[in-house]
Amino acid sequence: MSESFERPPGAGRGKGWARALGDGAAPLGDAGASENGGRPRLGGGCSLGSDTAEEHQHQAGGLFLQQEPLRPPKTAPLGTRTAEHPQQTRVPSGSQDKVSIPASGPEMSEPQFPVAPVVMSNLSAKAPEFYPSGYNPNYNQNFTDSSFEDRYDGYLTLAEYVQDFLNHLTEQPGCFETEIEQFAETLNGWVTADEALQEIVELIYQQATSVPNFSYMGARLCNYLSQHLTISPQSGNFRHLLLQRCQTEYENRDEATKGDETTQKQFHAFVLFLAELYLNLEIKGTKGQVTRAEILQEGLRELLNALFSNPVDSNLICAVKLLKLTGSVLEDAWKEKGKNDMDEMIQRIENVVLDANCSR
Repeated sequence: MSESFERPPGAGRGKGWARALGDGAAPLGDAGASENGGRPRLGGGCSLGSDTAEEHQHQAGGLFLQQEPLRPPKTAPLGTRTAEHPQQTRVPSGSQDKVSIPASGPEMSEPQFPVAPVVMSNLSAKAPEFYPSGYNPNYNQNFTDSSFEDRYDGYLTLAEYVQDFLNHLTEQPGCFETEIEQFAETLNGWVTADEALQEIVELIYQQATSVPNFSYMGARLCNYLSQHLTISPQSGNFRHLLLQRCQTEYENRDEATKGDETTQKQFHAFVLFLAELYLNLEIKGTKGQVTRAEILQEGLRELLNALFSNPVDSNLICAVKLLKLTGSVLEDAWKEKGKNDMDEMIQRIENVVLDANCSR
């Protein structure tokens, strides 16, 4: 304490400020201070405020030069500020309700916000449920309200029950995994005759070849039923009856490719369904291995030959779809047997492009 009182005025004053501002602070009168209007900077960045500057001015004994007045805030009324000497309006306590606005300033009033117009809606909470065109809400009700074992009690015939399930899968294919097991169990408890099993095969075949985009789902359904239907009459099990039904269409391939537009359209749907069957139908071998039906592999090759034999636009489009769907699988299967069937198909395509009078 005595040391601080005995030192002469001004001694060590710069040292104290250097310690307060930091070792890297710019000295007073520096270029950084002149650029900031004479205000010192902390660390070369933030400038001191007006109150802080005045305190240090008095404490330093006139070390700082006289600061010019700060600019008024931008939110102050226009009539209360000037370029050089801003005016401050002081409001005495308790008289906030009687503040007079200067005549030179603009009239201050409460802000007026636009009120959005009220839109009246004609919608009603009591309106009936909306269903898109072609949608039947009874399908969802039939397959969600009751257990699967009790659903067939409301159907008069087996065909109605199977057709209803096929329509349900067409509209909601995601239900296949959750409902196919119960569907197969219901059929096992209902189907007891050869005619009933043949009827199921025909319904699935018609749905897969007449409804767009159902060929893949139909092939999956056929694969599951061929493995889980327990009935095996003398006429053959489900898979044998299905292949016999496809054989009927296969034998008419030459006439179908030369038929009218309706006949060709039905034949092309059969070709794509057979391709899906080849990819999805699993055959278990004697040693437990799972393979594809080799008979379908040979059938697809003959169907391609029939389509290229009559190279009109619709037949060529069907052949291209068939190759896009099964081309790689067929090529691998043929190569395993040492056959060059795919090379022959490519050569036929090149001949069609060069010689046929089809559309480019």
